[in-house]
Amino acid sequence: MVKITYITFSGNAHVVDVPPGETLMRGARDNNIPGIDADCGGACVCGTCHVYIAPDWRAKLGKRTEIEEATIEFSSDVKENSRLACQITVCAEMDGLVVHMPETQ
Repeated sequence: MVKITYITFSGNAHVVDVPPGETLMRGARDNNIPGIDADCGGACVCGTCHVYIAPDWRAKLGKRTEIEEATIEFSSDVKENSRLACQITVCAEMDGLVVHMPETQ
């Protein structure tokens, strides 16, 4: 299992174990983390799993894909470190990853 910390907009931290091979979105949904709606179930068409990646992790996770870029542009408060959690597959090297959620999805 990989320890991931999800921090809600209000500052509440939720540290959970996510199995390698699952997405950050499924890790949040399966652990009842508030702030990630995941309306499309991970199809990268709704943008309701928008998260901010902590600065020290951005390079390790790579850049947004073309489809992610197209989808995330409809999200609120998009920043340089914005990603869609459905597009990030968890691996062992992500142990300790911290993601923050925007105020709204």
